[in-house]
Amino acid sequence: MATRRDTHYRGRLAPSPTGYLHLGHARTFWIAQMRAQARGGTLVLRNEDLDRARCKPPFVSAMLEDLKWFGFHWQEGPDCGGPFGPYNQRDRFDLYRAALRQLKESGCVYPCTCSRQDVLRALQAPHQGEDEPIYPGTCRQHPKSEIRNPNWNWRFRVPEGEALRFDDGCYGPQQFVAGKDFGDFVVWRHDDVPAYQLAVVVDDAAMQITEVVRGTDLLKSTVRQLLLYRALGLAPPEFFHCPLVTDHAGVRLAKRHDALSLRTLRRGGATPVLLKQAWELKRLSLSDGRGESETAQVWDAEITESER
Repeated sequence: MATRRDTHYRGRLAPSPTGYLHLGHARTFWIAQMRAQARGGTLVLRNEDLDRARCKPPFVSAMLEDLKWFGFHWQEGPDCGGPFGPYNQRDRFDLYRAALRQLKESGCVYPCTCSRQDVLRALQAPHQGEDEPIYPGTCRQHPKSEIRNPNWNWRFRVPEGEALRFDDGCYGPQQFVAGKDFGDFVVWRHDDVPAYQLAVVVDDAAMQITEVVRGTDLLKSTVRQLLLYRALGLAPPEFFHCPLVTDHAGVRLAKRHDALSLRTLRRGGATPVLLKQAWELKRLSLSDGRGESETAQVWDAEITESER
């Protein structure tokens, strides 16, 4: 599938204001900004605020403040506008509904009344990790007229057995097999909200993003999104997945890690310069052959120093 690599470089920062940004967000976003600047490109800030229950105005304000404090500079966004707005996802529902209509008309999606727990029970075993469980196809063959529950999800029908391939800018060639590594996935939720996979595809295409920089935890999501690009007749961007920042126990950072949130570190006296130096020390310690535990000690020492 041809990508948008030959056009003017456009990257993006796409935080979701469901909590305070942490060091993992900052490092991934910093890599995105550096890649945009190195190519003389445009950096877009998109506020991914579809989760109305968890996305709060104070988190949006904190997000903008923390990003600016850290040294991020975007040329388009919810605070400064631009030619591809609006830049808040909750204001872009017309685009998402049009994409869902197209998927329905082409037969790429079907209604599904299964909950996540239904899927897990059908598999008869809990799914390991946080990735979406492989859907067993319970509702795949049911005619819409047979579904009595009006509160259904819309699920994308993956091409069973097809190997999906792409070249990642950081990790190189990747391959995942539909139906084996991932299954049919939700694109529209029963509460009338687009799922992440559909929303980011629609937005990245509409905003003409040429490269998506994000964490390696979303590596498998790329092939789901490539299927959506193909179904919608859109050219996909390039992808660059960054290694995750982890805590001392090797667990990836999440918004519950308040001690490593940018807001907490800033209040403790940390500076963007010192935090970036800690990233570099961690990278060098890994390249010098130190183990993860020793590297974590270097990381913790730098953070501790920033709080003095």
